[in-house]
Amino acid sequence: MSVALPGLVSGCVPQTQPAELFQLSAESNANRVMQTRFFETSNDKELLSASAAALQDLGFQVEESVREVGFLRAAKERSAREYGQYLNRLLVWLLSLGHFIMPVDLHQKVAATIVTRPLNSDGSRQEVRIMFYRAVWKGEGQADRNYIPPGEQKMEMIRDPEIYQQFFAKLSKAVFLEPHTI
Repeated sequence: MSVALPGLVSGCVPQTQPAELFQLSAESNANRVMQTRFFETSNDKELLSASAAALQDLGFQVEESVREVGFLRAAKERSAREYGQYLNRLLVWLLSLGHFIMPVDLHQKVAATIVTRPLNSDGSRQEVRIMFYRAVWKGEGQADRNYIPPGEQKMEMIRDPEIYQQFFAKLSKAVFLEPHTI
């Protein structure tokens, strides 16, 4: 029986992988450029601390930080309701003669993950990469945020360049101000 088990398990695993599995999309490089900046500093701990401060200025709360590996995760929660969704919902309801009510975005959690790493052997140049993403809960439009139907959640990366520019502008200012104690 012990000989048959590995045979059964290996029979369940596909022997080939699709060619596109490890290929990057055309926008992957543009996303990486938008998410990454380089700083001339040898103090990686101070850089991570400045990153946390920049996120807090944007309304995020730090949830996890591992200074030894240059990792930081922060999040903020807010309403996901948009006026246009309610207009679309009304239009769909009218066109379906009142038989279909389109769910709307109710609540979202916006999260940010930062990774810093030295780029050279003496550590005088650091790379900071941040990724913003959000989880959005949908519902029938009830005012109660606790009503979230099971399975009605979507997660997506935020690709709006403005949020990345805001973060890096604050981080650049913080990196300049910290060593000068201004």
